[in-house]
Amino acid sequence: MASEIARRVMEIIAEQALLDLSDVTPEATLESLGIDSLGLVESIFAIEEAFDVSVPFNANEPGKSSFDISSVGAIIAAVETLVDQSQT
Repeated sequence: MASEIARRVMEIIAEQALLDLSDVTPEATLESLGIDSLGLVESIFAIEEAFDVSVPFNANEPGKSSFDISSVGAIIAAVETLVDQSQT
């Protein structure tokens, strides 16, 4: 399931940022992909909808959020955790 989550998160990010899927790698940062704060918010909404989870994201204080957005890989790991928590 984890690889399915990773694939879907990368697809969502690529779709929201109008990027080719091959450009979105776990090592990529949102900044390196050219994703601004609006693109991030749109991606978060799409992730919440796709996985039926609620992302604990505080746009005003991202340093205080438990949802790590430092890289695509970090986002994938955070989504995997949320999905695991929602299934218990």
